[in-house]
Amino acid sequence: MILNVLFEHASGYALFAVKEAEEIGMLLPQVEASVLSLAKFNGMVSLAAFFPFKSAQAALENINAISEGVVHADLKLFLETNLPRSGKKKAVLGVSDAKIGAALQEEFSISIQTGGVVAEITRGVRLHFHSLVKGLTSQAASKAQLGLGHSYSRAKVKFNVNRADNMIIQSIALLDQLDKDINTFSMRVREWYGYHFPELIKVVSENSMYCRVAQLIGNRKELSEENLESLEEVVMDSAKAQAILDASRSSMGMDISPIDLINIERFSNRVVSLAAYRLELQEYLRSKMSQVAPNLAALIGDVVGARLISHAGSLTNLAKYPASTVQILGAEKALFRALKTHGNTPKYGLIFHSTFIGRAAAKNKGRISRYLANKCTIASRIDCFSELPTSVFGDRLREQVEERLSFYETGEVPRKNVDVMKEAVKEATDVAAELKRKLEKKEKKRKKREKKLKELDANGETNGEAEAENGEAETPIVKKKKKQLAEEVEAEETPAAENGAEETPKKKKKQKSETENQDDTTETLSQKKKKRKSGATEEELAETPVTEKKKKKKKDD
Repeated sequence: MILNVLFEHASGYALFAVKEAEEIGMLLPQVEASVLSLAKFNGMVSLAAFFPFKSAQAALENINAISEGVVHADLKLFLETNLPRSGKKKAVLGVSDAKIGAALQEEFSISIQTGGVVAEITRGVRLHFHSLVKGLTSQAASKAQLGLGHSYSRAKVKFNVNRADNMIIQSIALLDQLDKDINTFSMRVREWYGYHFPELIKVVSENSMYCRVAQLIGNRKELSEENLESLEEVVMDSAKAQAILDASRSSMGMDISPIDLINIERFSNRVVSLAAYRLELQEYLRSKMSQVAPNLAALIGDVVGARLISHAGSLTNLAKYPASTVQILGAEKALFRALKTHGNTPKYGLIFHSTFIGRAAAKNKGRISRYLANKCTIASRIDCFSELPTSVFGDRLREQVEERLSFYETGEVPRKNVDVMKEAVKEATDVAAELKRKLEKKEKKRKKREKKLKELDANGETNGEAEAENGEAETPIVKKKKKQLAEEVEAEETPAAENGAEETPKKKKKQKSETENQDDTTETLSQKKKKRKSGATEEELAETPVTEKKKKKKKDD
């Protein structure tokens, strides 16, 4: 028997010929010990052929093919060229992965061996690979492994088909957690504020509303007729607001210190903000479901659909499930308990939270849950594998469930599934065409904007060069900005010119200095300022000779 071991490395494919494979197989413990020594390992194994990858992209393609159990063209060519076919002894190919081994056996019709001697030989090759291949250093081998590992991981994350579902899974988990937390915190506020105003619990039963009312009232002794309007806004009921006011006057609660009241108000404020965030999160989940699984959301609702996706792990996994699995998804404990005790199996799991099962009669609950699960699998498969997300099929499937409900109640015969699906397909094609047209329009608009921006940038660059040469040229954008600045300055200066006679000389000097700084921006400003200077008041003219005389006297002294 001639044993050749295939080894896949980040730098390329290598084929090793094993010397005396039968003896090595018999002496497996000694082989395990000698693997660590390079000198002993060289006596057992010799490099038959090596095929280096041409680029990092080629290495990534090959490693992706191996991980999926597919024979790449490079691997096929390498084995066809170097694998010994003819001879007296039987040729056996050793492979570390059974999946790729099965694919190679189909491709080459050669006997494949995995495990045992092959596993030990592969371990030794992995350890001494850089020494067995000429021209390959340990540093280069480790660099190749690191680079390929990074690109392989990046590709796996990038092409993750479940990445859109991850947001739905996380948001529904957070929504459930928020529901629990808000409930717990609200009970704490009720208990804490109940010492001061116990009657409020009977009047206001809803948790978030109770927290808002507690935050508004504060000290019940300070509550009066003036606060009635604000109470009505929170409670949304005038009778309730009046009942709260009456209860506050005759309350049996204890007095509370201001510091305790501050802490209660702070905590209730946190609970109110959490409740507001929960509503925002629910809206986010609704928008995400309309993008990822619109048909499932239209059929069974956003929250129940998201729970199904979360429980299955992804939309792809949910699409793979049969209707019988979707029907009892979420009731695994009850199912296995029933199988163990030979009792009745559950009729529904998570889909029980949909409105359809609640509306059905007790005897029809099992039937409608089975029918609904069937439609849910159809909707999830359409959502998973359709290119453009539309809720047309979901709406039609919902209509079918409604018709089935009415059939169980009144006996009215529902439409056939074939007819409904034909209508849905026709409507879906129209909607898809409309969506494509809108997307094309958006793309055209985006390209036009980009083109305009490029033209403006090009104009800006050319004007900048001209400005550098002439020192006077300005871009049209800068001119517009400067015109706006000039208009604003004019609007500010007009009232100042009217009240110029009443202003002191110091203020006028400041204004003159400011206007001199702005003279460089536009020519129009400089002309107007000259007019202002020429049209000075009589007081200024009278003051100037006095100052000149004083200066002369100082010089004479």
